[in-house]
Amino acid sequence: MSKTKLSSGQIKVGATGFLSLFAIVGISFYGLPFFFDFWAEDFGWSRTTITSGNAVGKMSIAVFAFLFGWLVDRFGPKRVMLIGIILGGISLMGLGNMTSLWMFYFFYFLNAMAYMTVGPLPNQVLISRWFTTNRGKAMGFAYIGIGVGGMLVPQIARFFNVHFNWHISLTLLGALMILVAFPMILLVKDNPEGGELKHAANEPKIPFREVFKRRNVYLLIIGSACSIGAVAGTIQHLKLFLSLDLEFSQKLAANMFSMILGASIIGRITMGILADMFPKKYVMILIYTLVAASIPLLYLVGDTPWILYVFAFFFGVALGGDYMIIPLMAAELFGVKILGRIMGVVITADVLGEAFAPLLVGYIRDQSHDYTMGFTALIILAVIGTIAISLLPKKPAEK
Repeated sequence: MSKTKLSSGQIKVGATGFLSLFAIVGISFYGLPFFFDFWAEDFGWSRTTITSGNAVGKMSIAVFAFLFGWLVDRFGPKRVMLIGIILGGISLMGLGNMTSLWMFYFFYFLNAMAYMTVGPLPNQVLISRWFTTNRGKAMGFAYIGIGVGGMLVPQIARFFNVHFNWHISLTLLGALMILVAFPMILLVKDNPEGGELKHAANEPKIPFREVFKRRNVYLLIIGSACSIGAVAGTIQHLKLFLSLDLEFSQKLAANMFSMILGASIIGRITMGILADMFPKKYVMILIYTLVAASIPLLYLVGDTPWILYVFAFFFGVALGGDYMIIPLMAAELFGVKILGRIMGVVITADVLGEAFAPLLVGYIRDQSHDYTMGFTALIILAVIGTIAISLLPKKPAEK
């Protein structure tokens, strides 16, 4: 990641971030939408109902996001992550064997708990504790796990579905989550040098309550929540749009998901490097602009199918940088000492955006029988997010 030799602890942190994000985001978050059309056909559920699982789960735990951030700051990321990966595996196994709507919501609740306890929040804190000057590259490497997981899972799921069915496929994916991430989490340490955050020692101590007297935290919250909402709304409905509305094949839909997540790897590497070279505000604006500019391409897919590949590439690059840039911006603005609590608050807003945007698009699609207005709503969200981030300072004057 740089000319400086990495310590064994830093290598373990990078591997832990890669594998845990591969599992909880790559397999779970980006893998589940691949099964939405099967649920629509087998259970007769509407698109609003199908996307409400993620919404209900995320909203149920959103009010506790600050608590999760406090737990990570207080007890360290490792213990929280070990619990989270178990919950994640159980949630997919449960969804693979559900027979009623209450089970659907219950296992999505467990999935949301897993996302908060082994996903971006603890990984962002863990990486920020171990890396300083190369934090962007380290975060980018860890987040490549999302791209690799999201790229492989549609193909793995399609293979399982050909030989078994979607029930067994989800059960196997749940077991795979635990096998992939649990062993590495066991090996990692919360802090370098026996727990001393040396690189944070000279940071001014900002009382947590003082943060909320400054506008920058609200701009970061609005910007990230809007962009994350736009990304989630697109991803959650893409398989339904391609398979049911446009009647594209399962193979093509799987390939599109793989291409998007493959392009996200390019995005994570590129944006991680740029974040270490240029003001993070400008990198964030670039990412959010790509989100807003790529979604309109979906309007053209029905008449010009090849445009789907252009969309997949640029949306994937933006997707790759979106989640990764938020903690880098937060750490630059507010420091590492209270990063867990800051990200707990920011991720609460992100979770709500991630929950409501797909639900809104599903409702609009059910009412209008068309995705035009739903995609327009996502574009507006992305533009609002870009404007909010453009109002942040170029340099962390607050620190």
